[in-house]
Amino acid sequence: MNAHDLITANPEILGGTPVFKGTRVPVKTLFEYLADSLPLDYFLESFPSVPRELAVAVLRYSQQDIEQQVAA
Repeated sequence: MNAHDLITANPEILGGTPVFKGTRVPVKTLFEYLADSLPLDYFLESFPSVPRELAVAVLRYSQQDIEQQVAA
C-alpha cells in the first residue's frame, strides 16, 4: 500500500489539500486532533465519511514512512 491508495490531492477539492481518499476531509485534521490529545474515536465521530480502516492505515503508513526515513 502506498500514499496514493490512502490520500488524494486534487486542485478541485479544497484547493489541492491532501484529503482522505473518497472524502473531503484533510489528512492534517487527523494529526491535529491527535496532537490536541483527542482520541481517534472522536475524530471518527466528527468525520463519519472517514472509515476507521482508512484512518488507521494513514497512521500506520505515516509511522512506516518516518521509520524508513530515520533508518536511511
